[in-house]
Amino acid sequence: MDKIIIEARVNELASRRGNPHVPFLPGEIIADAVACAEEGASIVHFHGRTSDGAPNHDPAFYLETNAGIRARSDILIHPTLGYVANDTDAKGRFAAIEEMMKSAETAPDFAPMDTGSVNVDWWNPEEGGYDTTELIYKNSTGTLMYFAERIRHYGLTPYLVSWNVSFTRQIEQFLKMGVLPQPAYICFCMTDEIIFAGHPGTAKGLDAHTAFLPEGFDTVWTVVNYKGDLFDLTEKIIREGGHISIGLGDYAYTDGGRNLTNAEVIAKVVAQARAMGREPASVAETRKILNMPDKRIAA
Repeated sequence: MDKIIIEARVNELASRRGNPHVPFLPGEIIADAVACAEEGASIVHFHGRTSDGAPNHDPAFYLETNAGIRARSDILIHPTLGYVANDTDAKGRFAAIEEMMKSAETAPDFAPMDTGSVNVDWWNPEEGGYDTTELIYKNSTGTLMYFAERIRHYGLTPYLVSWNVSFTRQIEQFLKMGVLPQPAYICFCMTDEIIFAGHPGTAKGLDAHTAFLPEGFDTVWTVVNYKGDLFDLTEKIIREGGHISIGLGDYAYTDGGRNLTNAEVIAKVVAQARAMGREPASVAETRKILNMPDKRIAA
């Protein structure tokens, strides 16, 4: 069977209330990236955070973190554009990537594009109502075209996030226009428990995603469950030829009541994949599967 790409999503906007192992600061993220690579992850995704866990969009955070990862591991780097916490114009949202691209030591390998807009308010199950009511993750077509142009300019690989079928249909139009390379690397973002913007993290939710993969185009798909347990779906994903994006940034994973580290979560995925006949893809193999450019272009 084809090898499986495993991405470690180490922190997102997760707090440490659910799992104290969520990394916040550059040194913590670097250590997690190295540990996850040793267990079989070929990609690491992270968000800038402050010491108390608040979002941190200072480009210096990413420069320090990327350089630290590069010095210790060849794992592929996938930073964020800030999600709803960085609600500015397209140029401002991409500014940190522009700074990262000024040096080979800090340049990432991917830049994300969430290919649509969606309400991302947080549900409070104890209260039976929403804790927020105005959170809109806005990604206009014009903004996405700007991201695609800058990603292409730098020789990065676009990481195309689809929260629902409408996002995937937008990806198809971009492929028809030729503004995205092939294979298109698509992350199906399932959502559960406190956010309902994506498809539910169920077999039916995933089937609804894959049913709308663009026909006539080369695609590679991976799956995340934001605020839900992706292990409910990993067997199906592995069996059907998908790839896996997982970590404490999305869910407070435990085992027998013990809080897992990101590296332990990755090790658990690797063991399951191997038991089903799929070896984890190395960095070189991941680059080949995704037809990634040989060289990134410094600013």
